[in-house]
Amino acid sequence: MGRKRRGRPVDGILILDKPAGRSSNGALQVARAIFNAAKAGHTGSLDPLATGVLPVCFGEATKFSQYLLDADKAYDATVVLGVTTETGDAEGEITAEIDASEVTEDQVRTAAQAFIGEIDQVPSMYSALKKDGKPLYELARQGIEVERKARRITVYALEIKAFRPGKQAEVDISVRCSKGTYIRSLAEDLGKVLGVGGHVAMLRRTGAGPFSLDQAVTLDSLQVLRDANDFPGLDALLLPIDLALHQLPMIELGDTTGYYLLQGQPVQVPNAPTEGLVGLKLQSGQFVGVGEILSDGRIAPRRLVSNVRQ
Repeated sequence: MGRKRRGRPVDGILILDKPAGRSSNGALQVARAIFNAAKAGHTGSLDPLATGVLPVCFGEATKFSQYLLDADKAYDATVVLGVTTETGDAEGEITAEIDASEVTEDQVRTAAQAFIGEIDQVPSMYSALKKDGKPLYELARQGIEVERKARRITVYALEIKAFRPGKQAEVDISVRCSKGTYIRSLAEDLGKVLGVGGHVAMLRRTGAGPFSLDQAVTLDSLQVLRDANDFPGLDALLLPIDLALHQLPMIELGDTTGYYLLQGQPVQVPNAPTEGLVGLKLQSGQFVGVGEILSDGRIAPRRLVSNVRQ
């Protein structure tokens, strides 16, 4: 018999404004404790240096966190030119310094254009990617460097927001990109193109999939509600699970088709897509999970929430 989870059966998505200095998992565990939630998981790590949008999935929402892991992201960052660090960010030891006084804003804007579109990017050794089960950053801290394959990513937009010239010039950028894009690697590569090196001094995630900073709440604001034992107030901050599936068509099931699908049987739904994955809702609007279109046009259940009421 499985061990019963401690905590409340909380379901939904919390958009957390991760503070600087905490790991994503550390922030997740604090939020979970505040909610006294039985189950929680985050949707992709942010560096401890980074702040901003970190969707946290509670309860049944954890079944669909992969769709947010795969979602596009948006960031604001400050890149310091003229200084290269071991980690590609401000927390690493300086490995090289080159006077960037001659770099102009026009040169930065021209260089940045090369990174817009589909590009191949080599992940940093200080990323959370794993090699033989170990995160690369753990190997890097042991002085071990392993070969990393370049990965194809897409930078949809890279906007220069401000430029401050000097020996250590600073560039404020805004980036919209596909999953798996490392902003520290963008900063390093931009510095290389300009011939002076570079690193990220500030990084703030402003968007993840359909979520933005406007929806984000801080750990401090959550703690205020917990100190008042205002669990209804905390739960009111949770967003519906189906928002994680923003990229999938949403199909409404009738009473009969909903019943059979929830029993694990493929069902026929008029006017459904002809292929791929779909989100599923009952006529009541209740989200029930994800289905897949079979070759014969029926929808088969693939991942369902466990607390559906008919």
